[in-house]
Amino acid sequence: MFDESNIVVGLEIGTSKICVVVGEENAEGAPNIIGLGQSLSNGVRKGEICDQEKVEHELRLAISEAEQMADVEIRSVYLGVTGGHIRGFNNRGKHPVVTADREISEDDVQDVIKNAKAINLPSENTVIHAVRQNFCVDGQDGVMKPVGMLGSWLEVDMHVVHGHANRLQNAIRLVKGMQVEVDDVVFNGLASSLAVLNNEQKELGALVIDIGGGTTEYVVYVEGGIRHSGVLAVGGDHLSNDLGHGLKLPLSRAEKLKRDNGSALVKEENRGQTLSLLNEFGLAVKTVNVEYLQRIMSLRLEELFEIIAQELEQAGLTNYLRAGVFLTGGSSRVPDIEKLAERIFQMNVTHGHADSVGGITAALDQPEFATAIGLVKYGALKKRQRVQRPNLTTGLKNMTNMVGRLLQRS
Repeated sequence: MFDESNIVVGLEIGTSKICVVVGEENAEGAPNIIGLGQSLSNGVRKGEICDQEKVEHELRLAISEAEQMADVEIRSVYLGVTGGHIRGFNNRGKHPVVTADREISEDDVQDVIKNAKAINLPSENTVIHAVRQNFCVDGQDGVMKPVGMLGSWLEVDMHVVHGHANRLQNAIRLVKGMQVEVDDVVFNGLASSLAVLNNEQKELGALVIDIGGGTTEYVVYVEGGIRHSGVLAVGGDHLSNDLGHGLKLPLSRAEKLKRDNGSALVKEENRGQTLSLLNEFGLAVKTVNVEYLQRIMSLRLEELFEIIAQELEQAGLTNYLRAGVFLTGGSSRVPDIEKLAERIFQMNVTHGHADSVGGITAALDQPEFATAIGLVKYGALKKRQRVQRPNLTTGLKNMTNMVGRLLQRS
């Protein structure tokens, strides 16, 4: 058995699968993956729960599998969330420095962050994340640590991710109803970016695109901070649906063709090639044009990438992505998808891997587990921050007491 105080669990309730990843923090606080459980996702559409009973059954199976592999009892999780209702935008908070010497204190920093979080959202929405980017002191941008600097006005830029409160609560209530606590809810796109990007890539500027079964999340990092994020209700299921309609096939047969013969680009060797589909008796019942199949997939993926590329162009971020584009998620397995993405974004495109954590190799090498691994990494970072804050407070109190004693002696 492992020390349960060092256990961090990530839970992703996806459109095509439910995934539970168990991590154990090492001495440095970095997570090591020790358990993995997954099950087919029934009752989830476009990343959101539509049949709680079905989801609960599959979730129990995934949790049980992860517990057996890790030899722990799962009591709480970091829950990944997605859906077309989730939005991200940038906001700036402003705060006057009122002390006589104009030296910026930690209180000033906390006040300006509160001001940046005080945003007008639709009444039904709630903030999921408010991620700090950088500070500005009297018009000087790019300040990372303003405490101790002199200034009249302190400003901070934050990236705010928000979503529909009730739709988020559906997943939270389901998990809590199974006697499992939710430590925090985390936007899936943020989790995936934590899994596949290192600090250098965040500083250089990078775009992470997670193409899942029913949704695609994307996050842009510039100079180490999140500058843009979003969700498209398009995923691998759209490719299957397009093939089903275009080739006049049942969805199950279209899904198999996508896996076995799909491509993001029409391959030269497949031009004019056909496939004979057999029934359960081995008799040919339909002929499928492979070139047409791949063209259908290529057009849908091209549309997906162009929507994201247009958003980045409008936000003025395209020229800041010096590290390029990183693809992840189960539907990023489509052959030649990097080549198609390179053509659309006009920059280097690679598959992202969770290299910053150790443990089960089978999980780390699979793009469909990036979100759940990122949830574990997010949880480990949060636990480390909670441990460090009390130590800082204790240190300040000790320093105050020491100064008080010295003043009394004098």
